[in-house]
Amino acid sequence: MPYKYELHCHTGCTSRCGRVEPERIVELYKNVGYSGIVVTDHYSPMTFTPNWSPQKQVDFYLNGYRRMKKAAGEDFTVLLGMELRHYATANDYLIYGITEEFIQGAGNLMMKGADKMREFCDENGFLLFQAHPFRPFITRCNPKYLDGVEVYNGKTPKRENERAEKWARESSKLWFQALIFIPKRILREAE
Repeated sequence: MPYKYELHCHTGCTSRCGRVEPERIVELYKNVGYSGIVVTDHYSPMTFTPNWSPQKQVDFYLNGYRRMKKAAGEDFTVLLGMELRHYATANDYLIYGITEEFIQGAGNLMMKGADKMREFCDENGFLLFQAHPFRPFITRCNPKYLDGVEVYNGKTPKRENERAEKWARESSKLWFQALIFIPKRILREAE
């Protein structure tokens, strides 16, 4: 049986770029045959209230995931991921395999560089992908620190997505395609 998952999804209640509330996201993706979603809300300086540490805002950060999980029911899988951005960089990294317990005890993840991220992902059994690596102001990470690369992002121009796919193939990395936003086709089909 084939499975169809959205691997890079932001919720309107947690990520600034998210436009749709978690319950509606579940409804839309279920209606067009998806098996599940990985919630990858932004974990970045833009997510958290200035002068407050992420550790003090864990419930805010997990709100979109928890609401989506509750709305999903038994026939739709909702997994927790993360789109991590460090301080003073525009690079975004998708991390798969994290849990609520991990986030609650992790401390401030924005302070780790790519080499330290690789170590902590290996120690915890997580996968580390670079998100939209050819967007403006993004620096490609050394592939030795990555498990994979996002090669199609719905908010990234086609040419940059094609460059990402070429880079992933040349680096022999896993790659995937993510919609990021809910396409008009899904909205139409769900109505």
